[in-house]
Amino acid sequence: MRRADLAGLVVPDVGRLISTGSEAEPYRLLDASGEVIGAATLFFEELHACDRSSATIRSYGHDLLRWWRFLAAVDVGWERASPAEGRDFARWMKIADKPRREHWRRRGEKVSGTTPVGGNAAKSGHWVVNEVTGKPRQGQKFSPATRAHAETVLRAFYDFQMSIGAGPVVNPFPVDRSPRAFRSNAHHDPQDPFRNERKGRYRPKVPKRIPKRIPDDRFNELFAALSSNRDRAMLAFWVSTGARADELLSMSQKSADPGQQLITVIRKGTREVQQLPASPDAFVWLRIYQEEAWGKDAPHGCDHPLWMTLRRPWRQLSYSGARAMFSRAQSMLGSNWTIHDLRHTAAFRMTSDPDMPLSDVQWILGHAHLTTTQLYLTPSRDEVFAHVRAHHARYTGNTQSLHAPPAPGYNPAVLDVLFGGRR
Repeated sequence: MRRADLAGLVVPDVGRLISTGSEAEPYRLLDASGEVIGAATLFFEELHACDRSSATIRSYGHDLLRWWRFLAAVDVGWERASPAEGRDFARWMKIADKPRREHWRRRGEKVSGTTPVGGNAAKSGHWVVNEVTGKPRQGQKFSPATRAHAETVLRAFYDFQMSIGAGPVVNPFPVDRSPRAFRSNAHHDPQDPFRNERKGRYRPKVPKRIPKRIPDDRFNELFAALSSNRDRAMLAFWVSTGARADELLSMSQKSADPGQQLITVIRKGTREVQQLPASPDAFVWLRIYQEEAWGKDAPHGCDHPLWMTLRRPWRQLSYSGARAMFSRAQSMLGSNWTIHDLRHTAAFRMTSDPDMPLSDVQWILGHAHLTTTQLYLTPSRDEVFAHVRAHHARYTGNTQSLHAPPAPGYNPAVLDVLFGGRR
């Protein structure tokens, strides 16, 4: 495919990923004609046999759907794809705009069903940072992490197809085998595990992200902006337990133990059952929310979901509903934090406590390696700004603004002698 063709390429919005509700086959990938794609079904069965979760299969399915739509645009079958198509797909994801999702209230209206390349977002190549959080705003382009995830998924898909004797002879997303300037695992410490330096040829560089936390004053403003006691209870649990969003939302009513101030969650990945301690305030808000819900004839029982919708018909609160609630609360602040930032906030609060060992924080967060927990020892943006401003003030000799003036009745000269020079 020529470069001019790629610049004007329009990827049609064909095919879809559907949920079956079955544990044996949670998702199916359909092509443009509505037929089930057999190659994708075999790959999903392989993932299911490898003990991958339904969320993982769903994530892989969306990457396969994007690849199938691209192949439909270039008129190439998946079994005839070559590294040239893989290269052009990586280039297309770098310059294309993300497709606009159709809101459920506007279904049936006439909307564009294609994904054009370029657009208004292509005119500005810089990141726009939120003034409150310091996080980059979500743009119209695919992020490097999304592109890297798609490359990994598609390479694994074709590796599996080639292992069973299907698909092309050469993987469209090959591994980078170019000569390197350094030896693999050079200067390796025998006490550390070997690093996986296997990298795809078209895998983009993903910047290393530092976890973001919500400052205490901003969290208080965010908590005050919530409109229901259910939302206050959820935020109190998220910020005191460090549980992930899905781990908390999947709880049943028997999973909360107010007597011991513990909640029981199913860990992501390992799916182990683990108890987590929560703050007393979280259980107070939970009890207020439950009394209000039960007064409206909400389901009451050990096996019923703990977090439900506020209106009939009563059903379990989904992640999309919780994210919409969190976004509405932030509209007054103009911030763009995510629910996962509440977990980061809990981790930063625990690691900043000198009396709490880092190994305890690792157990609470469910990290497999202590090095992952050590990321939360990184100072926050506000702390770095305060330290740098203090450095500039010390460098210029203007340190008077850094300390409060002495109380009335004290001689500043005497205090300088007692405490060693200028305070």
